[in-house]
Amino acid sequence: MGIAVAVVLAAGLGTRVGADGNKAYLPLAGRSMLSWSLSTPAAHPDVGRTVLVFRQGERDIAEQAVRRGVAHGTVELVEGGATRHASEFNVLRDLAPDIESGAVDVVAIHDAARPLAGPDMYRTAIALARRHGGALPALPLDNVARVALSAVESVARQGPLVRVQTPQAFRARELWQAYAAAERDGFQGTDTSSCVEHYTDLEIRTFPGSATNLKVTYPRDVALADELLSGRQSVGAPVEPR
Repeated sequence: MGIAVAVVLAAGLGTRVGADGNKAYLPLAGRSMLSWSLSTPAAHPDVGRTVLVFRQGERDIAEQAVRRGVAHGTVELVEGGATRHASEFNVLRDLAPDIESGAVDVVAIHDAARPLAGPDMYRTAIALARRHGGALPALPLDNVARVALSAVESVARQGPLVRVQTPQAFRARELWQAYAAAERDGFQGTDTSSCVEHYTDLEIRTFPGSATNLKVTYPRDVALADELLSGRQSVGAPVEPR
């Protein structure tokens, strides 16, 4: 069995949240949002490698965020593309030799704008992906309506309407093959699972998400995430990015 790789996407903008530039570097509870999102997978025993996908032209600020905010493990850096899909393709192309050799058997994709995803979510996603092919956390839509979260992103996946979260984990070989085929065809999915569903027969399982695993999209989300993160333990010594 190979290792699981966690990929954190931080190549977007922060227009809706009101950030002047990349919202991944907004301060939350004394640290950047990106450092919170990286710290959980970087220290996770089920994750063999953690990769940060940074926005074009932001390598220096990405390296600084890793040094200052991630206490455990090593974080690799890959430059993103013009879209989320392009960023995912870039990182999968970078991982392709290890995927094809079997050294990497699962890839988990996570949004840097979700700084509150806990260790159990990674553990469940990776285990289900190995067992079934793919896994993603989801909340029933009626549960989402009761909490102060960002705009609802909902999909129907052969059942009730749900809100899909990240991390989303998939068997690496099929994931890479799907993105290689999408690159050839000019296809761009709305999220990772949509590309996998379009090009593979993998069984994608959902598991219970968390109401606190909010996506920081609007100014009110910043205040809520700051409050939820403020009680977490502060980081220790920084690590070097690669």
